[in-house]
Amino acid sequence: MNSPLFRRFAVVSAALLGVACSNPYTPPGHEGYVYERPRLFGTGGAQGTVTGPGNFGVSLLRNEIVNIDVRPQTYTEAFKILARDDLNVSFQVHAVLAIEPGNVESVVLELGAGQWYDRVVKEPFRTLVRRSVQSHDSREIKALRAEIADEVRAGLATQLSDTPFEVRSLVVGNIDYPAVVAQAVEKKLASLQLLEEKATQKEIAMRDAEIRIEEAKGIAEAQRIINATLTPNYLQHEAIGAQLEMAASPNHTTVYIPVGPNGLPLVQTLER
Repeated sequence: MNSPLFRRFAVVSAALLGVACSNPYTPPGHEGYVYERPRLFGTGGAQGTVTGPGNFGVSLLRNEIVNIDVRPQTYTEAFKILARDDLNVSFQVHAVLAIEPGNVESVVLELGAGQWYDRVVKEPFRTLVRRSVQSHDSREIKALRAEIADEVRAGLATQLSDTPFEVRSLVVGNIDYPAVVAQAVEKKLASLQLLEEKATQKEIAMRDAEIRIEEAKGIAEAQRIINATLTPNYLQHEAIGAQLEMAASPNHTTVYIPVGPNGLPLVQTLER
């Protein structure tokens, strides 16, 4: 039993047994579909499923495994769509999808296995987005992104109701308009800013005019008061004062000629 020939036979047998056996493994967040690939005997077919992380178990059968990621994943689609007003808009839509646990066998055998998104979800998803966006004018789309996302999400959930695929969330990204539209928007904003500046200037001019009006009113009122106080007695008093002032001046010879009933003079000054 301990002869070199027996030991050699045992090593070769163990090696062959190790090669012949299988123990499929499924990583975390995945579910595995295990099937047999027959050698010289056996019928093949499904052997079972594995929820990761874990192994299916050692078997002399030629078992193989298809692992499917059942965790939520984000799938992004880019669009360039002609809106209702015949203007192209560009944007992306992000959908978070997941697979309901316990459905790995149907996903592998009926729904495209690892290609399930491309085969089952992608085209209905894109069709719903195009249909929703094309029902709006380009100027409305940016303001209605949340409503469009809700509409597409509800429609996609209905489309996938008979499948193990779930729509966890859906978001419409930023809307990009053609360059000519962006330039027009910038021009409009510049015009609005200019209008605001003009309105401010107009307001300032109106305030200045109001100030000038109030100043004119003040001057007119002052003149009215002065005119009201220029009585004959006041004028006579002022004239006498002026006469006394000039009579005291050594530089002029002044002749006074009284005129009028109140004795106001006609004054003529002679230069020396």
